[in-house]
Amino acid sequence: MPLLEEATLTGGDPILTVPIVIIGNGPSGICLSYMLSGYRPYLSPEAVHPNPILHSKLEEARHLSIVDQDLEYLSEGLEGRSSNPVAVLFDTLLHPDADFGYDYPPILHWKLEQHHYIPHIVLGKGPPGGAWHTMEDSMLTISFGDWMELPGLKFKDWAASKRRSIKSDRVMPEEIACYYKQYVKVMGLQKNFRDNTYITSVSRLYREQDDEDKSQVNEDISTQHLQMKKEDVQTSLVKKNWEVRGYQRTTDGSQVPFCLFAENVALATGTFDSPGRLQVEGEEFPFVFHSMSDFGAAISKGKLRGKVDPVLIVGAGLSAADAVLCAYNNNIPVIHVFRRRVADPSLIFKQLPKKLYPEYHKVYHMMCTQSHAVDSNLHSAYTSFPEHHVLCFKPDMKCVLQSASGLKKIFKFSIALVLIGSHPNLFFLKDQGQGIGHIANQPITCKGNSIEIDPYTYECTKEANLFALGPLVGDNFVRFLKGGALGIVRCLASRQKKKHQLIVERGGEDGVP
Repeated sequence: MPLLEEATLTGGDPILTVPIVIIGNGPSGICLSYMLSGYRPYLSPEAVHPNPILHSKLEEARHLSIVDQDLEYLSEGLEGRSSNPVAVLFDTLLHPDADFGYDYPPILHWKLEQHHYIPHIVLGKGPPGGAWHTMEDSMLTISFGDWMELPGLKFKDWAASKRRSIKSDRVMPEEIACYYKQYVKVMGLQKNFRDNTYITSVSRLYREQDDEDKSQVNEDISTQHLQMKKEDVQTSLVKKNWEVRGYQRTTDGSQVPFCLFAENVALATGTFDSPGRLQVEGEEFPFVFHSMSDFGAAISKGKLRGKVDPVLIVGAGLSAADAVLCAYNNNIPVIHVFRRRVADPSLIFKQLPKKLYPEYHKVYHMMCTQSHAVDSNLHSAYTSFPEHHVLCFKPDMKCVLQSASGLKKIFKFSIALVLIGSHPNLFFLKDQGQGIGHIANQPITCKGNSIEIDPYTYECTKEANLFALGPLVGDNFVRFLKGGALGIVRCLASRQKKKHQLIVERGGEDGVP
């Protein structure tokens, strides 16, 4: 089905405006669509939360869905692995005391209340699941399968129904991607999703609702409208709404442009758009890669078969560790370069239990024991270079490294793999979104400069009616991004209720302030 149906405004025809457009169809966008579709979480009849204070608060309004309750009151005093209080609240309701090693069932059950449906559309570049469809298939997820699931459909139940064998609590990205894609179908959310869409601009429209402006609108705007039931879309002249432009790629490869209007926009793009770069000389050479998929392709094509120079891997996160494991398992020697000390407490390996993540602790053990600082010679299989950084790449496939003390070293390599994280690409926003982060005029990153939001509504503090959730606001784990959906839906539902009350008080007049 095409995303949009072309319609030219003529005469006095109104412009169709959807209440909210969601950009990104990964787990953040899917979860938000689920709750916008009218699914509401309630405290289960027999549920008892292990936190007595929180349970007492929940009992006070047991008859209300969590969406209709005071999220600030409920989340007060809670602690967890997210800096966003609603994310911590919703996680403890879905996974009580998970960080203490318990496997308690959720204390919530879900009801579909169709009168709470808020019309929306979810735009994504590929099938539902987002970046999970492009992740390396041979690696395991860092989180347990249960923590990757979305409300209303247990991952293990889905896997059993598909006769898929889940051999451990951690699963492969391919399984998770398939689960997310099927989740949209099982929950009946397909009508809200449009795949193969690429956003080119999201901008504000400031239009006055006088006759002169109406005339200007009719003369200048040729647009398309959503294939949705007319009663599902609020009809109004555009006033301070968002204009979302882009194109949809069809099966024959052609691009069909579209333009739509939205009262609200939710950013759920994740952070896998642009891989982090060293910004050093020679990084643009074709033998310098920035993704595991490129590295895997080189191995598959036999480019690293036999006796070859070492692969140079840059980075100290899990992606770099995956690359080390991949090279090690294929008998490819590795030079591993990273800026931090091996004893740095902020290294991700320090936060992972050895029994659950033995492969990553194997890498960490090599980082510590097979260091160039311990033995100045290169080891045959793996050598680490802690507290080093890349100065430049040479055209003859050599690399210049520099230590913290300033000492320079030159090594020959076969392929360089730079895995130092990734960043969202918000080029479609004004100033590429640099005005909405915690640090003014700096690019948005999931760690150092996430989007600044109201902690209970997830609305951008610097741009009204623009929301963000997931990694864009620092919630990099699926178990925490669900709180963003809760905050946004509660905010929109509350505003919708207030708007309805105003109309009733005014005797049912059509206008809204």
